[in-house]
Amino acid sequence: MKALRVMRTFVSGSTTGIPPVAMAPPLPDFLGLGTQKGGTTTLHWLLTQHQQVHLPDCKEVQYFTQNYDQGEVWYREHFRGASPQQRCGEITPFYLFHPEAPSRIHTLLPQAKLIVLLRDPVERAISQYFHSRKRGFEPLELGDAIAAEPSRLASRDPFSQQKHSYVSRSRYLEQLNRYEDLFHCDQLLILRSEDLFEQMEWIWPRLLDFIGLEPKPVPALVPHANAGSGDTHSVDPALRDRLQDQLRSTVAGVRSRYGIEWSWS
Repeated sequence: MKALRVMRTFVSGSTTGIPPVAMAPPLPDFLGLGTQKGGTTTLHWLLTQHQQVHLPDCKEVQYFTQNYDQGEVWYREHFRGASPQQRCGEITPFYLFHPEAPSRIHTLLPQAKLIVLLRDPVERAISQYFHSRKRGFEPLELGDAIAAEPSRLASRDPFSQQKHSYVSRSRYLEQLNRYEDLFHCDQLLILRSEDLFEQMEWIWPRLLDFIGLEPKPVPALVPHANAGSGDTHSVDPALRDRLQDQLRSTVAGVRSRYGIEWSWS
């Protein structure tokens, strides 16, 4: 890996009298796949605090989803300026849900390390709803939006696929299966989102070791970035119970496969 990274910079032509030729910018070593409303903004902030990490200026590059037709050259430009000693990465939570992202990622980055944060699926779905509502993407009330989701997604409208996929995005096993079919288990780090805030002293060393970074103390004053406004507490308990019923098999599967649990499971 180190030898490859040294070659990122220049191919020297000094012995032939040819001026040095700049190599293409690198490709990422790791990706944050999601989940949306699962702490990925905080994860992005945390990784920017480590001097061995190079992240693009924008958090969500969306190359393997909305910007795939831009091509590899366009994607590499997001990592221009990385030093040979740095690990490059990017975090786009739509990658976990988008059905074509796993194969696209595997084609270009077959050795990439993949990080997934899994939040309580009911709380995640509700939080995504209020996120969409706040930004003007959702005109319906929560119960109606949940009821309309199957028909919205069946239409294959790209906007609904991203903005109205509340329960579907919380069905984690279906999404993770697509990645586990392509990548070795050692390339996937599955973490409980809540632990990112509640057990940082345990999560941080695991994260650094997984990416291949030097140990470093936990950054001070870790923000709960892009947090919701607290509207989730106003949700009708009966509706919350219905969501738990819909997602109970997901919770059982996540507990069995990854040992991750939530209070109601």
